[in-house]
Amino acid sequence: MMIQEFKVTTKDSSPYSIVLGEDQSFWFTQNKGNKIGKISRDGSISEFTVPAKNAGLSIITIGENELWFTEMAMDKVAKIGYNGNIEEFRIPNKNCGVYGIAYNHIDKSIWFTQFNANKIGRLDNTKKYTEFTIPLPNSYPSFITTDNNGNIWFTLNQANAIGKIDTQGHFSSIEIPTEKAGPVGICLGPDDEIWFTEILGNKIGRINGSSLISEFELPTQNAKPHAIAYHSGDKLWFSEWGANKIASINMEGKVSEYDLPTLNSEPHGIAVSSDEIWIALECNRIAKMKL
Repeated sequence: MMIQEFKVTTKDSSPYSIVLGEDQSFWFTQNKGNKIGKISRDGSISEFTVPAKNAGLSIITIGENELWFTEMAMDKVAKIGYNGNIEEFRIPNKNCGVYGIAYNHIDKSIWFTQFNANKIGRLDNTKKYTEFTIPLPNSYPSFITTDNNGNIWFTLNQANAIGKIDTQGHFSSIEIPTEKAGPVGICLGPDDEIWFTEILGNKIGRINGSSLISEFELPTQNAKPHAIAYHSGDKLWFSEWGANKIASINMEGKVSEYDLPTLNSEPHGIAVSSDEIWIALECNRIAKMKL
């Protein structure tokens, strides 16, 4: 499959996370450029400067008629409308390490991880803030997602586990079989199952409806799988930061890998539509692969 790359307008912007918007464009964070980028299917790019300087932009997700992203250096989450207007919300915990972010479509709330504070934060649809302290010390919550029933799932990078907060606010965790697996990316896949990456374990994990974990080893050693995403069909897609590849995995655990054209491009965020894969490359490019 052919992969095409597009250079970001702002120099050394470090694209990090990317998501498919409701407008069918792809929106991405620029960690060093301090901007939110929008790239259309033909590769044309628009950029929107974030009000807070040196905000440390991290993960971006789709909400309802808007997108949400995290500002790690500013202890903020923010939303951007499809017209480019940005509104920021400060989190009360200083140096909390706000990172992953997800939208719960059932109650229209925003959930986000705070890896330094060891907490999960929530903004309800009135922007009222609440938080949940993880009972596992120094667990380093990273990426976060929701399932179809409104449960919240997140990777606990240093606790070697996947955390869950159910709709009643109860916390539980599932230990990963591989020791020191370093879970990072997480997403909802087919059949309401949860999939995640093991950046140190060099595997992709899956949690079924019985909360049992299956693991699938990657063919390339030290691939460092990072972000994972799903749109439709029988495949999920993920970035291999250490191998300079993107890859897919099907329901049987078969992995297919694809080399990126630019060496040492540092692929991180990945987003999927019905016919394309888009990848944020820290080398200041956005890549596109047609399916």
